[in-house]
Amino acid sequence: MTTWRATQKANRRAELMTSAARLFAERGFAAVSTGDLGDAVGMSGPALYRHFASKEALLCDLLLDASERLLEGGRALTASGGAAREVFEALIAFHLDFATSDADVIRVQDRELANLPVDVNQRVRRLQREYVQEWDRPFAALRPDLDDAERETRLLAAFGLLNSTPHSAAPSGERAGGILAGMARRALLDD
Repeated sequence: MTTWRATQKANRRAELMTSAARLFAERGFAAVSTGDLGDAVGMSGPALYRHFASKEALLCDLLLDASERLLEGGRALTASGGAAREVFEALIAFHLDFATSDADVIRVQDRELANLPVDVNQRVRRLQREYVQEWDRPFAALRPDLDDAERETRLLAAFGLLNSTPHSAAPSGERAGGILAGMARRALLDD
């Protein structure tokens, strides 16, 4: 049974991660102080250390969490047992939803992934490779004419399109996601 205190601590931790994603996306990791992070959630900067060992640990957890959530969602969709086209369409919708609902995290990952400690960077990249493999299963069924290298190239390009949603949404509003999803679909499936 979860105690009230544990729930409050988990909520504060989640609030810190959301605020950190926003601040890191706006200013860059190096330009955000622990005081800034504390101010964003109404606590002192040093209180951050009750939830994270350091500002860098917060960044690491933020990017690991995003990669883990994507992989878990991808696995759930590919395990659904649906037809390859249905699964593939669900993966596109899932990724687009993630990119639009967690736009700050996508922007932080674009900017800060290379700055993670080597071990954490390797874990994030391993999770990302596993996520690509989840997509590759239905994609290979839909495009048996493509070799492994071309499927991987197309998938990575499609992720680039879908992940650009946080950067593209302002000029064309909510339509940007649909436009980019259609572009990704055509780039992958040639239809």
